[in-house]
Parts: sequence; structure tokens; C-alpha cells
Amino acid sequence: MPDRIPILFDTDIGSDIDDALCLAYLLHQERCDLLGITTVSGEPVKRAMLADAVCQAAGRPGIPIHPGCEDPLLIDQKQKFAPQAEILDRWPHKKDFEANSAVQFLRETIRSRPGEITLLAVGPLTNIGLLFRLDPEIPSLLKELVLMGGAFSYPVGHRALPLEWNIIVDPHAASIVLGARDLPITVIGLDVTTKCVMPADECRRRIRGGVLDVVADAAEVWFRMRPEITFHDPLAAVAIFDPGVVGCEKGRVKVELISPDLLGMTMFEPDEEQGRHKVAMQVDPDRFFEEYFRVVRKKS
Repeated sequence: MPDRIPILFDTDIGSDIDDALCLAYLLHQERCDLLGITTVSGEPVKRAMLADAVCQAAGRPGIPIHPGCEDPLLIDQKQKFAPQAEILDRWPHKKDFEANSAVQFLRETIRSRPGEITLLAVGPLTNIGLLFRLDPEIPSLLKELVLMGGAFSYPVGHRALPLEWNIIVDPHAASIVLGARDLPITVIGLDVTTKCVMPADECRRRIRGGVLDVVADAAEVWFRMRPEITFHDPLAAVAIFDPGVVGCEKGRVKVELISPDLLGMTMFEPDEEQGRHKVAMQVDPDRFFEEYFRVVRKKS
């Protein structure tokens, strides 16, 4: 078996259900050495409780979990609550978390293993942006950053503008993170994630058993708003362990920070020779779903 990959997982679990699905995959992926989980966005402590509930359901109660930043760096919070926290009464979980401990935990963990850790960020990038500003050496100490965010060749007709939630919730943090030097960054955006969609009825059939039971419970909260699940975050996780599931182009990603109407819009300039970012532009949805469910169906 190939070597295990040390992973730090930064998440806004509790809003879109895909974060919980992503965590379930990481917990069952035998090549994943999950070093810890940090939460971000509104109600980060409740999000930490949800992450712990998923970990306990998977038989992994000892994973470090640290709540992080509640508000974006400069703008008002668009995501104030964690709706899926309503399921917590039904699932065992830890309740005592040290608030605002995520950034220090990330810093200490990354510094303890220079050049080894892959940071998987699937929420707004506030924790990571603050970390990079407080300790500018951190990017050079990471092996890789994989983030779910952005929209590049995504059809504009789908919405007024090709904006993506994780970036627009904290565009200034995203700009800091994507501007980091000496750090390989892979960006998994709406261009590919929106091709990995499963309707609610099929989700109810397939997302069940073991750790997936708590995820299925949280999914019912999500289904009140959407009749399907788009597997945004799980695709980013799978791409770490099965890179061939996506096809990437090299270039440079920038975040619009000037225009109020375009705030958070991501722009990609291809550059195969000197580009610092790899942006996913193609995906094999069948290969993704096969790999995802192959892993999460494993016994804990």
C-alpha cells in the first residue's frame, strides 16, 4: 500500500452537507492520516461538535478538533449559523472545545512536520488566511494545499455571475491564501464539482450504514433546501488520493477585491510553464462516485 498522507482538514461542516460526506471519506480512507480538524464560519463550536459526532460514529473519537474564526477578515458574515447542528441531540459528541484555537493548532502541527502535511480546506479560507498572515513561513512548510473553491470556466448562465460560496464568504482571506508563495495549490472549483450530483432519493439509498447514518440524518436538514447533493468537498478529498479523477491546468488564480459587484470572483490565467496553481477543469464523475463509495463502505 502507498504511504499514508498526513492531512489537516479545515471545514465549515454544518451548512452544506458535502463537508460531512467529505469527513466520512477521510475517516475511512486507509491512506489518510487525519491529524486534526479545524472549523470555520458562523457557530464554529457547533461545527466542531458536528465534526466530533461524525468522528465518533466512525469509531474515531480521539481526533483533535479545534474551532476557528467565526467572522470573515473584513466583511460581514454571510453564513452566521450551522443549520445541521439541530441533529446533535441525537448523536454522541464532545461538547467542551477551546474556542478560537484552530489557527494555533494548525501552526503548531504544520511546524512539527515540515514538508509533510497536505492541508485540505473546504470552507471559507479565514483560518488559513489568518494563519498565513500571522506566520508567513507556514506556506513553505506545507507539502500541498488542496482547496474547494472558485469558478473559472463555469457557465455564467447558471447564475448572475460565476461566484463560488467559499470564496465570496471571505474573499480577502482567499486572496491571501491564493497569493502564497512556495506552496503547491490545487483548486477544485464549480467547473468540476457541479458534475458530481446525486438526487435526494438516490442519496437516501446509498448514504446509510455506519458513519453514514449520522451524515444521512444531517442530510435531511439539507434536503429541506435542495433536492440533491453536489459532492463539492468529497471530490477535493478524493483528488488527493486518486489524482486522476480530475484533469488540471496550471496557471495563476486571482480574486477580485475592488468591485463591490464582483467581490470574490475568481479569475484564472493559464500558464503551463510558470503557473503556481493547478485548477481542475475536467472530472470523471463515474470514477469519483465509484471511489467515494468504495471507501466509505469499508468497515470502521
